[in-house]
Amino acid sequence: KVLLDKGADVNVQGGHYGNALQAASEEGHEQIVKLLLDKGADVNVQGGEYGNALQAASAEGHEQIVKLLLDKGANVNAQSGHYGNALQAASAEGHEQIVKLLLDKGAD
Repeated sequence: KVLLDKGADVNVQGGHYGNALQAASEEGHEQIVKLLLDKGADVNVQGGEYGNALQAASAEGHEQIVKLLLDKGANVNAQSGHYGNALQAASAEGHEQIVKLLLDKGAD
C-alpha cells in the first residue's frame, strides 16, 4: 500500500509471478487483490508462470479471488501460462467448485 501510495506502477512486470496481482492471486491474499484492482491493476495482463491472475487463483483453489477477478472483467478463456487457461488449471489441480464456476461464466 505504501508503495502504491507513493506512485509505484501497479502493473509492473517481472519475476516468477509476472506482477503483483498475479502474486497476490496465487498466494490467496484477497485483500491485496482488492487493493491492487482498486488502484488500477489490469485484471487481464499476461506474464509470469501462470500467465494471468485468474489462472493463478484457479490453480491454487482460491475461489473467492476467482469470483472477484471474474466480476472485475477477467477473460475466462485467456490462453497462456503453465496450464494454458484457468479452466485447465482448476481441472488439473482438482478444484471442482472453481471448474463449475468457470464453466458457468463461459469457459471452454
